[in-house]
Amino acid sequence: MTALMELVSVSYRYPDGSVGLRACDVQLRAGARHALLGANGAGKTTLMQHLNGLLRPESGHLRWRGEPVRHDRAGLRALREQVGMVFQNPDRQLFCAHVEEDVSFGPLNLGLAEDEVRDRVAQALTQVGLHSHARTPVHHLSFGQKKRVCLAGVLAMRPSLLVLDEPMAGLDAPMQSDLQHLLDGLVADGVTVLLSTHDAAFAAAWADELHIMEAGRCRLQAPVSRLLACPQAWHDAGQPLPDVVALHAELAARGLLPAHPLPRSMAQLLNAVRALPTPIDQERLLHET
Repeated sequence: MTALMELVSVSYRYPDGSVGLRACDVQLRAGARHALLGANGAGKTTLMQHLNGLLRPESGHLRWRGEPVRHDRAGLRALREQVGMVFQNPDRQLFCAHVEEDVSFGPLNLGLAEDEVRDRVAQALTQVGLHSHARTPVHHLSFGQKKRVCLAGVLAMRPSLLVLDEPMAGLDAPMQSDLQHLLDGLVADGVTVLLSTHDAAFAAAWADELHIMEAGRCRLQAPVSRLLACPQAWHDAGQPLPDVVALHAELAARGLLPAHPLPRSMAQLLNAVRALPTPIDQERLLHET
């Protein structure tokens, strides 16, 4: 199956000489949840900025639906109509006075009719729960609300690939849950989502595929189901093993839980533990037999 987006042996060096990417290969499967893991400086943000043409490979190339990405004006415009990116710091992305103006900026640049732009803006603000803030000055918003405005601006472009740099950072637990629900809905509608995170437990529970960056390369990429069954792969890629994997392995080794299926989250593991017979249940079974 052809990947939606590919980085093929992409290298990039910043003007100060520091290496951002080093012969990096990444494939993003269409319609899937992708999580990008790695320490600070591993190349996550550099990789993401290549995906919508903010950075241009020093060597190697990108492919969109199997076709090479052209970095001329027309090629970048076509790419950015398909790939939307939400930065970690919303102040880097917001530049209009009011929420509605900021969200409408991208669709207006597409040359869409005013009615179409208005519909897209209203739908995007509703999706992120900010419809009532359409005329609110951006500087009156909280950090979390600013992040949601940035996301609305990208959603109004109707991208096929949504790229989010540390989207959960700075959000409280309810807002993180709301964002996860929104992303799940987008994936259900066919949007491919890639997000970066330092939270291996969240990545294991949420993503379909993991990509682990180290020193400018994608050291490891595989379906989550495969990686959960291979703890050594996490260590080899310099990532901490999610607690759910380590705890399940210990319970299975003690004969308390079966080795399979593998739980992806603590909630799933707790449900498996709760399903175990209690001492009272075991005593009742002995009497019945």
